[in-house]
Amino acid sequence: MSRIGKLPIPVPAKVKVTLKDGNVLVEGPKGKVQHSFANAVKIEIVDGKVIFSPTSESRFAKAMYGTARSIVNGMVTGVVTPYTKDLEIQGVGFKAAVVGKYVDLALGYSHPIKYEIPEGIKVTVVDQTKVKIEGCDKQVVGKVAAEIRGYYPPEPYKGKGVRIVGERVRRKEGKTVA
Repeated sequence: MSRIGKLPIPVPAKVKVTLKDGNVLVEGPKGKVQHSFANAVKIEIVDGKVIFSPTSESRFAKAMYGTARSIVNGMVTGVVTPYTKDLEIQGVGFKAAVVGKYVDLALGYSHPIKYEIPEGIKVTVVDQTKVKIEGCDKQVVGKVAAEIRGYYPPEPYKGKGVRIVGERVRRKEGKTVA
């Protein structure tokens, strides 16, 4: 049995949680998030709290109800205070800019990279090298940050590339002439 799954989720006053056919819709002041769950989890709203329980004694049901509780808790938290990821771009001539629904990245390639910003995500660029990604859905925010970082991950020799703030890049020593 999941110890996390047993804990009820208190729903703040400004957040609305709706259940329909295994789908959970959470709406709040910063946006709305929807997620569907397997039939192995029973979800109920009782006295302003969301309660989870497994529908059977199977191993899958016991595992999934703790996971479902964790996901819904993240959804409730995200619509009140959005999740953020900060990226920094290092390298001569490397820069970023938000143009409409796209992030325009100049990362030393012969062409600019245009990354389309998904629905519900807000991207801001400061000083052309600091990118801030905000959104209600924790998974989507992390995915956007990973995809932008994936265009030019930090390389170990000079350290240039796109990195998540706080990420430590292990530097290597270059060739030496004997």
